[in-house]
Amino acid sequence: MDVIFSALLLASMYGLVAIGISFTWASIGMLNLAQGFIFTAGGYTAFLFAEVASTYGIEGVPLSVGLIIAGMAGSAVTGLAVGAVAFLPLQDRDNFRTRSLIATLAISLIGTQVWLIFFGPQNKPLPPIFGTGRIEVAGSGIGNGQLGAIVVAILMLGAVILWMRSSRAGLQMRAMMMNPLGAAVVGVSVRTTGMRVLAISGALTGLASVLLAQTFFVSPTSGVQPLTVGLIISLAGGLGSIPGTVAAAGLLGLAEALTARYLQQSLVPFVLFGIVVLILIFRPRGLGGLLEDVRE
Repeated sequence: MDVIFSALLLASMYGLVAIGISFTWASIGMLNLAQGFIFTAGGYTAFLFAEVASTYGIEGVPLSVGLIIAGMAGSAVTGLAVGAVAFLPLQDRDNFRTRSLIATLAISLIGTQVWLIFFGPQNKPLPPIFGTGRIEVAGSGIGNGQLGAIVVAILMLGAVILWMRSSRAGLQMRAMMMNPLGAAVVGVSVRTTGMRVLAISGALTGLASVLLAQTFFVSPTSGVQPLTVGLIISLAGGLGSIPGTVAAAGLLGLAEALTARYLQQSLVPFVLFGIVVLILIFRPRGLGGLLEDVRE
């Protein structure tokens, strides 16, 4: 059961990051390599909120809710900042995908150094959001932090999917994902919707950062692995496919948990890349990816 709990935790956290990457690619055609920088921004925003809360004696439920909101807000704002640099100025230019790829990579590299300058190389812990106890399930224990992170991630993902299906803004995002040119023809603003997508994907990434920090820490490079695994999951699931991304997150989360438990942690990247290669050999567009010629 310990492996199952670890797999669920990893799948839910990495899945949030991967869905943000997939949203961005499917709707505006931008592969956001700054997602790791955005991830770290959420963690550090929550850390700063925790420092302020400690000064003013804020604790309990207000602290827990505040940490989640701070992390999501910090990453959402950072996502908008990335959009202002890598999306808005480049969106109408030739080779937008290549230009935006280079721009987001530059933001990621520079951003890591900025975090290092302001916060130093030390790991920063976040206060426990869900308490410090453990729950026994089928003879195995799972920490409140892990269980709470899994539940909150699943609920948030469900809320986003419901919002996309029921709200006008969500329908505009779905239209952009299915046919950007057709959506623009019927009056959907590519720039406005694109910035909205970057904010939402940033918020999901920020939530993952805060929840994952319940088990690990926040550091200048804490977004590197979520970005790497998020990209792997997005490719394996199919860029633009939410069901495919969820399935790939579950599969790769289980693979990472099993590898770390029964083999070695250092072998995890090789196992994950191997699984992705096999998936792409037999399903070149991923487990449920949108056809690339639909975007063209």
